[in-house]
Amino acid sequence: MVSLRISVLGSSSSGNCTFLSTSTTRILLDAGFSKIQTSRRLQSIGESLESIEAIVISHEHSDHVQGLPSLLSAIDVPIYIAEKTLDAIRSSVSHSRVQSIRAGERFTIGDLEISPFSVPHDAVDPLAFVFEADGLKVGHVTDLGYMTGLVIQRLKGCDAIVLESNHDLEMLRSGPYPWHLKQRIMSKHGHLSNDEVGKFIEESFDGHARCIILAHLSESNNHPDLARMVSAIALERKGFSLQNLVLASKTTAIPMIVL
Repeated sequence: MVSLRISVLGSSSSGNCTFLSTSTTRILLDAGFSKIQTSRRLQSIGESLESIEAIVISHEHSDHVQGLPSLLSAIDVPIYIAEKTLDAIRSSVSHSRVQSIRAGERFTIGDLEISPFSVPHDAVDPLAFVFEADGLKVGHVTDLGYMTGLVIQRLKGCDAIVLESNHDLEMLRSGPYPWHLKQRIMSKHGHLSNDEVGKFIEESFDGHARCIILAHLSESNNHPDLARMVSAIALERKGFSLQNLVLASKTTAIPMIVL
């Protein structure tokens, strides 16, 4: 029987990378850390950089791709990336093993089936993903300004969900960022707030997932306890009994979640 495993190796504005595997396939989603950092974080969950078979890229922002040149100097694996996203980073990344992906078109890596879909974010072609193996599904959605109907639909039936819970609105409004940056974060193409996550849970979450991982928390405009509290209260109001409500970290990989 195929198992589906996931560990967010790190998630913040400084860097993002997630490990996903089945019994036979191991991939990375995004490449926000150097080969040394990625290797260390993989080792902490009992995995190795050398076992990675592919890298999937969500969009071109530096916290998701800055580690690509370093990683590709260590492992010769294919990159799965949208054409516009590749064009945006082509000056810093030269790689012959590129597989073009597109929103709405499924593709496979080994026994892992991957469904990319569009999200509202200020990138050229930002994607989120559902990863599926043997009927088990993981939804991975970060870097989006709001929960679209498409996002809500794609997250239904997922056994685990990685979802951005970037900022507390009051902390952002009163925080140190310049106003233009605050406007960007709060916009429909910015980042998802704790309150938006809570609203999704109360209004649209189907209760199927055994685990929700809150990711991409802002250091300046959020606090882990706040993010956890908003989601926990929403889950309690809906009467959902969730096995795990996990917060991704900037500095360390979360323990492996096995579905």
